[in-house]
Formats: sequence, C-alpha cells, structure tokens
Amino acid sequence: MAAEPVAASRSRMNIGEVLDRLRPDFPGVTIPKIRFLEDKGLIKPERTPAGYRKFTPEDVERLRYILRMQRDHYLPLKVIGEHLDAIDRGLEPPPIEAVVPTVPKVALAADGLPSADSFRRADKVRLSRRELLKIAEVSEELLDQLEQYGLVVPRTGTGHYDTDALVIATTARELSDFGLEPRHLRAFKTAADREVGLVEQVVAPLRRGRDASAAARAEDAVSQIAALSVRLHATLVKSGLKSS
Repeated sequence: MAAEPVAASRSRMNIGEVLDRLRPDFPGVTIPKIRFLEDKGLIKPERTPAGYRKFTPEDVERLRYILRMQRDHYLPLKVIGEHLDAIDRGLEPPPIEAVVPTVPKVALAADGLPSADSFRRADKVRLSRRELLKIAEVSEELLDQLEQYGLVVPRTGTGHYDTDALVIATTARELSDFGLEPRHLRAFKTAADREVGLVEQVVAPLRRGRDASAAARAEDAVSQIAALSVRLHATLVKSGLKSS
C-alpha cells in the first residue's frame, strides 16, 4: 500500500525540473515567469507543508499551452485564461480566429443515428446560459420556451447546460425555420419519456442483481436498448413518410 504515495510523489516535479522540461521549447522561460503565471491563477501547483511548489505532468502541459499561446499567437493572459477555463469545463479551446469555445462532436453511428457508445458518453461539458445561447444561435425567447416545456433543463444544482441541451436547442432552432415552435415539440418529449420508461422497466431486474457486475450490465443494457429504440423510431418515421 505504501508504494502508491511513493509513485505519486515521483510524478511531482519541483520548479527546477519543470524548467528543464520547458526550456528546450521555450528558452526564455524563467522561475519568476512561472511564479507570475501562478499569481495570475493560470496554474495551481500543489504546495508541500514547507511551502515548496510541486508540479504534476498536467501542470507542465498547461504551462506549455500558456507559453505557446503567448509566443505563437500573441494572446493576452486574459484570453488564455478563458481558454483554460473552457478546457477545465470539458470544452475544446476555440480556434484562434474564433470567438467562442466549441463543443466536442457527439459520437454518431455511420448511419447518422446515435450509437450505443454515445449513450454511455460521460458528458463533462458545462455551458453557461450565455454560451448556450451563442453556440446554439438561439434567442432568449426560444430558450425560455424550451425550458418552459421541459425540453431543455440545466444540470441539477447548477446553472450550466450539457451537450444534450445544446443539441436540443440547436435542433429546435432549425425546426423553427419550418414553423415548428417549442409547444409543437412537446409530442417529442412525451414520446421520449415513454421510451425512457420502457427501457427502465426492462433493465429494472438487472439493477436488482446482487453481484458486483449487476450495475455495469444494467448500464450496458440501457445503452444498447436506447440506441436500438432510436433506430426503430427513426425508421418507423421514415417508413411512415414514404407511405403517406
């Protein structure tokens, strides 16, 4: 058991070791520079009881990003801080010419339908209301209506929205071009709730299993059934439109 703390301590570097790693690519970096970036809140190395800084490999990569953005793109620290905040919240930093962060692509199957893996996706994206409005290109009024009808819901206990909220808001905006308003979309929400209820009913016996792998089997079943139900729903809609 004592090996883990030792291994963890070996992965920590002092500020001199960090300089050794950075200087081949950034010859001008100095200890005062690193301390300055820490004072600005861009990096947060651990401190020993004696007050010495200890850096993780992730801290070094964060420093590389800061120094590269300064050297290659002349970005001010305020903008670099916004990029780092986006990364910390699961977003991708924006291209240099862009003005907002971008959300990672949703995993889709080859036919354009969500795959089982997409239902297993651990969504770490956290968007503010302002970011959701800007990235989805929706108005305050449209977002208010989507929330009113329960189509878009912030994460419980936070004021942030996830990738699903972004996809729903973007899709609702595209549907509005055809005259479909949020009140018309309640039927989709009702149908989705019924499908969720059916999936939960099917996997309930798996969740009641007492062995250690019961929870994992239940979650895998949820992902598989959800992907299949979406495929069936989409195909039935397509088939119905062909025959109408």
